[in-house]
Order: sequence, then structure tokens, then C-alpha cells
Amino acid sequence: MTRIILSTGNIILGGPSIIRKPGIYRSNLEFTNSLRSNFQAAQQEYAAPLQNGNGNANGQPNGHSSRPALEVWTERDGSTLYLPRIHWESAGLQEDRAAYEITVKLFFLPTAPPEKRHDYINEALRLVTKELGVNDIDLLIVSFPGLSFEGDCEYEADRKNATMGSEEEEIITWGLLGKLHEQGKINRLGVAEFGSEKLRRLLEKVKIRPAVDQINIKNCCNVPPPLAKLAKEKRIELLTHHDCTDILPSGTLRELLGQGPQGAGVLADDDVNSNSGGIKGEIIPEWVVKYTAFVKDRGVIENKGYFASAESVDEA
Repeated sequence: MTRIILSTGNIILGGPSIIRKPGIYRSNLEFTNSLRSNFQAAQQEYAAPLQNGNGNANGQPNGHSSRPALEVWTERDGSTLYLPRIHWESAGLQEDRAAYEITVKLFFLPTAPPEKRHDYINEALRLVTKELGVNDIDLLIVSFPGLSFEGDCEYEADRKNATMGSEEEEIITWGLLGKLHEQGKINRLGVAEFGSEKLRRLLEKVKIRPAVDQINIKNCCNVPPPLAKLAKEKRIELLTHHDCTDILPSGTLRELLGQGPQGAGVLADDDVNSNSGGIKGEIIPEWVVKYTAFVKDRGVIENKGYFASAESVDEA
């Protein structure tokens, strides 16, 4: 078993070609384009000093001569493989911690077992705080699988939302996050895609209330009035977003890491007769975390990026 950690680096430095794309903006497009760009940049950076006479940096015999060998641009730490290797020595923010509003959104993916969420939370926060050089974050919004706002109108979307997801798993996970809040590692907690009934039931069962409810109303119309009323009564901030709940489907991950022209060449070729090398077996996406460091007095984003985790399960 290999755990794969994918990272985009600071996408603000990548420019608008990565961040903005024509058409309907969705964060999974920003996420996947940024990952692909970071993989390509790392391959070019680490391959350059190793160019041999054939100009292939001792790459894999897979038809992509410009693609260096996996060990050149990645880093393995025990059973964990970092794609690409991370320059931790250059991590950190430019100003004092108090100058920033740091927001994190953690997506639990439908392919990952809920009983491992304790480990997922700790690993995601470890990576983000190490990348930003901080000990705490201001707001963490949790996105659970299977939740959405979809319907012909806001009332229908709110009604459908009431039966989505797994309330038991959500309450357990919220308790894990609540402990980190009590330890001072997270200042405020928020949820995503909680309609009026789901939010009401959550409030009845948890000690630490969400400070934020972030919803995507693209597929209905407006914020459902029952949700707006409840949020006002309980002093919960309502925010809108355009994120995908399933931000990293298995097929997208295999395309990003595969041997195709847009892939990173990390996975073994599906052809059993191929000698392309790479990781074999099933790849299971586990979680994605998006982080943003906002400079409060200047009103600008200094650092924004993503980490993601997947597990490679060896074939029997």
C-alpha cells in the first residue's frame, strides 16, 4: 500500500492561465489544472540537470521522452509518495500570522472510508500548517460526500437536501473537528451544503455550533428562505460557493497520474505487456483540502493551493 500526496503549490504564483478558465467556473477545474501544471513544472525542473545525451533524463521507456523517471521529481517517505516533492524550506508566509485570515475547506470523498477521517483530518491540517508555517487556522469548512442543492426551486432543493448524506457519520466527524477547535488549532468551524433541516438537526446534536454554512445554489435559484431564517436566528454566516462536492473522482485521478499525454506517468500502463513501470493496482481518492491565506489589511490573497491524498491498493 502506498499513500500518495498530491500538491499544487501556491497557485497564485501560477497566474490567471491556471486559475481562470472560460465557461462555468468550478474549483475542480482550477484544482486539476493546477495539479497538472505543478507536475509538469517539477518534471522540467528536476530533469534539466540530469539530461543525458539522448535528452530523456533517463526517463521511463513509455514513449514520452521528455518525462523523467519517477524518483527524479517525486519524494518517498516510508509508504508515502509526494507528487511532486515539496520545497518545505521555502514554505511560510511573508508577514506575521496576525496579518492573515486563513481559511481551509476539507472535502471528504465518497470513495474513502468514513472511519479513517480522524487520520485524514490530522494529515490535511499537518500539510496545510506546514506549508503556511502556522500553528492554527481561522476557519475550517467541512464538505461531506453526497450533499448538494439541486431542484427546480430553492424550496425543492432544500427539501431534497434534508435526506442526503449520512447524519451519523457527519456527527462523528464534527466531533473530531470540535476537539481541534477546543485545542485552539481551529478558530471557527463551518459546514457546506447543509439545508435548513440538516442544519437544524446538527445544531440539536452538537456542542460546538458551526459559524458558517457554505452552499452552492447554482442548480436551484436563491438561498432557501427557511435556511436564511434559521441562519439569522442562530447567527450562522451563509456563504455561497462554486465547488464540486466530488472534487476528485477516481477517473480524473487516473487521468492525472496515468501514462497518457496529459498524465504525469506515475501509474503503470494498463497494458499487461508494457514495461512502462509506475504504480500498479487500484487508486482510491481519499480527501482534498483547499487553503487560502488572505492578507487582511491589503485585501489580497498571498497563498492559495490544494493538497490531496489517495491510496494505492496492490492488486491481489
